[in-house]
Amino acid sequence: MISQLSWKIGGQQGEGVESTDRIFSTALNRLGYYLYGYRHFSSRIKGGHTNNKIRISTKPIRAISDDLDILVAFDQESIDLNAKELRAGGVVVADAKFNPVIPEGVDARLFAVPITKIAEELGTSLMKNMVASGASWALLGLPLEVFNKAVEEEFGRKGPAVVEKNIEAVKHGAEFVLEQAGGPLDAFKLDEADGEQKLFMIGNEAIGLGCVAAGCRLMSAYPITPASEIMEYLIKKLPKFGGTVVQTEDEIAAVTMAIGANYAGVRTMTASAGPGLSLMMEAIGLAGMTETPLVIVNTQRGGPSTGLPTKQEQSDLNAMVYGTHGEIPKIVIAPASIEDCFYDMIEAFNLAEQYQVPVIVMTDLQLSLGKQSCDVLDLNKIQINRGKLVTEAPELAQHELFKRYEFTEDGVSQRVLPGVKNGIHHVTGVEHDETGRPSESAINRQRMMDKRLNKLNNLQVREAIRVDAPHAEPELLIIGMGSTGGTIDQARAWLGEDGVTTNHITVRQIHPFPTEQLFPYLQAAKKVVVLENNATAQLAGQIKMNVGFADKINSQLKYDGNPFLPSEVYQACKELV
Repeated sequence: MISQLSWKIGGQQGEGVESTDRIFSTALNRLGYYLYGYRHFSSRIKGGHTNNKIRISTKPIRAISDDLDILVAFDQESIDLNAKELRAGGVVVADAKFNPVIPEGVDARLFAVPITKIAEELGTSLMKNMVASGASWALLGLPLEVFNKAVEEEFGRKGPAVVEKNIEAVKHGAEFVLEQAGGPLDAFKLDEADGEQKLFMIGNEAIGLGCVAAGCRLMSAYPITPASEIMEYLIKKLPKFGGTVVQTEDEIAAVTMAIGANYAGVRTMTASAGPGLSLMMEAIGLAGMTETPLVIVNTQRGGPSTGLPTKQEQSDLNAMVYGTHGEIPKIVIAPASIEDCFYDMIEAFNLAEQYQVPVIVMTDLQLSLGKQSCDVLDLNKIQINRGKLVTEAPELAQHELFKRYEFTEDGVSQRVLPGVKNGIHHVTGVEHDETGRPSESAINRQRMMDKRLNKLNNLQVREAIRVDAPHAEPELLIIGMGSTGGTIDQARAWLGEDGVTTNHITVRQIHPFPTEQLFPYLQAAKKVVVLENNATAQLAGQIKMNVGFADKINSQLKYDGNPFLPSEVYQACKELV
């Protein structure tokens, strides 16, 4: 019995790879296993190689594995591209239709199953994904009734006849491979799962759920990979709570609509990726100048320009921190887990209204689209804070206007919604006085700039840095952000076996930078490794500029479109000690 294994399915985009993975992982989740998924897919609707990899474990995991136990292949290309990951004694389940061949030097057992033929005999080749699923599921010795239940949920809306046909396809695939193998493979039998209830979702779904829980009732956005699933989720959910999603003509319209709706008092957000964020920059400045709350989710992908729309990268950090002309206060936070995606969205809306600033939630493609197990979310943690939003304005003398931008000790002024009695004030993107009327006074300009920029002096963000620091003076301090946390932890476990002492920090507050919180950990470490998916060491640059210790800092960069593997982090760290 083993405690974990990795399973991957590959083929051409559009031939059922995604649905196969979805059903297979759903059934495993029902059994109580911890899962971590990674999608490799092309930036096109149909065609081009795609594969989905799932790491299955009896214990919590937050990283993809280096190796592979079972590969399900719909074509020879899937074998040629992925067989190098197979561990010695691994298994390939392939469609006999293309006469599969294991590459030379790969120690793996091949099961050539007439996947397409069985599906066609049952009525349609579209069911070949279920034949393949049944074959690989049977090799693990897992109960078929659990898998069939997942099939019912996937195809139930198409009627009982379709469900029965797909279950029959699963059965035929299982029977064929078990006859070839002589029964389930002992080397691939998993220990029983803990049976505890777990959620299984992608980061974008957790973001959407967090928006609903935060009281967001409007999303204005334009579809873009890898942010579109947030729209798709909220299109289904928001109407149930009196909200809606508006697909705008472009990202400029999306962000300005969000600003207008927030001004009117509706908690509103927009989501995009790097190209869309670039288009939003001028409007982000408008939100900063008018002190209008604004929440933006940026799901990073490979850039610049169209770049690699479906690949992993973390190269928008500088754009989020420095983007927009002029100087405005803004907050940038970076979730590092599925749970963070949920809770951070609630905090983002609160922060936007408490400080009346733009808040950018920074994720990356792996966190946005990688499906993972997570703990059941604690709804008791939800707290809504709308800041200095007032429903009644004070009585004013004749011709006097409400001081929407009043100078206050903390820099945050009272905010009223349009239509509130006595709340009339002017709103403009040019510099203005306390009532909002345009002003070019040098004295007023300096006071207003100070008022806006000083609002974040007392900023409090939940867990600005996430710290795992068991050693007072570690040989290595490893720092990352976004989806890299689980990979770092896996590498640290191996380093610990080698006797290397390490601490780990995930930076979650990107701007304003958490200088004071980070300082003592960098000071104590002998060497520092900063892990990030970009070519210019943007996070390391922020650390050097804000905290110092440049002589200690070593960057480990990856920008080929793929997330870090634990072995890569381990090897890089070993070379430094």
